[in-house]
Amino acid sequence: QVQLVESGGGLVQAGGSLRLSCAASGSIFSINVMGWSQQAPGWQREWVAFIRSDGSTTYADSVKGRFAISRDSARNVVALQMNSLKPEDTAVYYCYLRQGAGTTYWGQGTQVTVSS
Repeated sequence: QVQLVESGGGLVQAGGSLRLSCAASGSIFSINVMGWSQQAPGWQREWVAFIRSDGSTTYADSVKGRFAISRDSARNVVALQMNSLKPEDTAVYYCYLRQGAGTTYWGQGTQVTVSS
């Protein structure tokens, strides 16, 4: 089993920045993918960014150039630096870890609210 604990959400004005962090613990494989998804009220959960064990990253078009994902594989921590935030970024952000045959573990979510 894997547990994920997020931190760093909050309220920020448009144009501001927030940094989310997620610590994973438990039975973690050396090869995995860690990432972030967002879910706004009334919308399906959508992926935002992910980072592989080799450090390669992928971003959704909506956040390219504004968000940056990073990881500390030794500590099993993934972070999401969010800059130039927009009201449409308002959502609950979920950290996840995918490993093995596609098993995905999720954190409890952290609220990000961007005011206009």
